[in-house]
Amino acid sequence: MKTKAVALGLAGAVCLQLVVLAGEYLSAQLPLWTGKEVRIKTLPVDPRSMFRGNYALLNYDISLIDAGDLPGSEDLRNGEVVFVKLRADENGDYIYAGASLQRPAEGVFLRGRLANRRYHDRRHKLRIKYGIEAYFAPREKAQAMEKVLRRQAVSVLMVADNGRAALKAVVVE
Repeated sequence: MKTKAVALGLAGAVCLQLVVLAGEYLSAQLPLWTGKEVRIKTLPVDPRSMFRGNYALLNYDISLIDAGDLPGSEDLRNGEVVFVKLRADENGDYIYAGASLQRPAEGVFLRGRLANRRYHDRRHKLRIKYGIEAYFAPREKAQAMEKVLRRQAVSVLMVADNGRAALKAVVVE
């Protein structure tokens, strides 16, 4: 009787872990499957990490926003959710069109989190992280990207209806 209960408990624990892992995978892939394609200009920052592998650390114009765009920004803390609205420019690339603490009712927007709240620059900029700041690639491709990305590049994102984004590709123009 005890053996059966232990085996049943172990099977339940394994199943629960598999369900949690599957949920994490699906939530990360959802923007790639159902999202709208958005192109944002980007600049590379760092090409490789010994511990994380070969990647390009990407920076966006929308990563730094004016504190004045968010009412009550002086009371915000690190990790606070921020919604950044985007609009298409004349080239079809998406650019910053405002920010708020409430989810916009319509339009294209990214869901990000406030980072480094204590360390904003003299112009009172807020740093927002979206989870699309690193592009991983095989070693040879990452080394080639290091040289090529010094020119203007565009990140191709897939943005879900809830504002979560997934990095689909980095294209050099």
